[in-house]
Amino acid sequence: MSAANPPWARHLAPGLDWRQIDLLAGGSIPAVSARLAAAGPDHPVVHDGGRGWVTRGELADASARVAGRLARAGVRPGDRVLCSAATSASLVEVHLAALRMGAVVVPTNTAYQRAELLHVVQDARPVAAVVDRDDAAGWLAAAAPGLVVVDPAVDLPDGPVPRLDAAAPADPAMICYTSGTTGRPKGAVLSHGNVLASAEAVRLAWRWTSLDRLVLALPLFHVHGLGVGLHGTLVAGGSAVLLPRFDVDGVLDAVAEHRATLFFGVPTMYARLAASERVAGLAALRLCVSGSAPLSPELHARIAAGCGQVVLERYGMTETLMLVSNPYDGERRAGTVGFPLPGVELALGADGEIRVRGPNVFAGYWERPDATADSFDDGWFRTGDVGRIDDGYLRIVGRAKELIISGGFNVYPREVEDVLLTHPGVVEVAVVGLPSEEWGETVAAFVVPVVGRAPDPAELIAFARARLAHFKCPRQVRLVDSLPRNALGKILRDQIVGP
Repeated sequence: MSAANPPWARHLAPGLDWRQIDLLAGGSIPAVSARLAAAGPDHPVVHDGGRGWVTRGELADASARVAGRLARAGVRPGDRVLCSAATSASLVEVHLAALRMGAVVVPTNTAYQRAELLHVVQDARPVAAVVDRDDAAGWLAAAAPGLVVVDPAVDLPDGPVPRLDAAAPADPAMICYTSGTTGRPKGAVLSHGNVLASAEAVRLAWRWTSLDRLVLALPLFHVHGLGVGLHGTLVAGGSAVLLPRFDVDGVLDAVAEHRATLFFGVPTMYARLAASERVAGLAALRLCVSGSAPLSPELHARIAAGCGQVVLERYGMTETLMLVSNPYDGERRAGTVGFPLPGVELALGADGEIRVRGPNVFAGYWERPDATADSFDDGWFRTGDVGRIDDGYLRIVGRAKELIISGGFNVYPREVEDVLLTHPGVVEVAVVGLPSEEWGETVAAFVVPVVGRAPDPAELIAFARARLAHFKCPRQVRLVDSLPRNALGKILRDQIVGP
């Protein structure tokens, strides 16, 4: 490999010339999917436990039909369509339908409670919402009169099929809400080019082909399951076994029954698989990938010892999708996330902050020009993560911000603190992430109670669970006399659990 080759050329299969790689050649994911469906309509694409296999041709027909229904209900190109439902073939059809007709998908966590969901609705102003919870449908109907609320079957009258698969790479495809360390969640606007470039990059790097079959137990409201698992499957022309939730036996049964070749998961999933007596079942796979939170070297070694799989760890963000990956060929170095994926440029700032640019990197936040400007520096997106590069491999050593990642989900402390402060027995609170092999980090709350009225920690955990999505709720609550602060009154989070 010559010095002129970019670092990401290391990911390419032998014989591929990096100068011939065009990540945007397909135009868009729906356009690529449509071409594959026309060429091989009988090829299976997604498996739903209730429906069995859905072929490329069936998915193309169903997504066109749903697009016609949404168009008749008033959805137009550029309009937002909120999707918050359990993984299913029907949800895949809705997602693809919206992308094909030029609408913008707003994937939303199914665990969101009323205030969390309504914030997304008020901010993104969707024209339609696809939900599978009666309570959520009720909240939405009451809060947003005129919003078309349907379940994933989209049981609406058929209508003329609108123009499909015409979106340009620069057109918005999704608005994915991401948690920061302060303020309310903000929407990262991902273009059709962004999502295609990321899917193409992992297709090339991980040698993903039409012969591959993925066991997909990740939710489709998260960019790991949606932007990597589903979009990668559609671009590679492969197939995916959809599981509505993660279950060790369910994953291992699917691997065996469907002769799967791929599994993508978060460290929490791998910890539970490693603890299973059936972990050797993973040996049948061609590739296991971990992301969304750090995979400890200890867990990496336990998986290898249990089934022989050397898990490939990678790194990405909502705003950038996939950025860095350990190599498919070559050493998969535990404790690192590898080197840049095709098309990605990466640099470390003077403070070690990871900065990136490339066709996968979003252009900005939805209607948040100030937040957008603060996130870029001369065209480079500032990730907020701090890294170190050793022999070309990137190691994440910390975060410039206070974001907690638990089980692959982002949690920002302020939101949890604001909820706990409404409890009558709480004077002050600081929320931090504590290291966890299973979860990556667990959410912990350090609470200064009202004198003489100290609440029980279990009471505070239950209080939070009634008001927040489960992954945001503290798993530990510790009562303390005071919180460490600096001269300006700012909480010193690094001193809460020790210097």
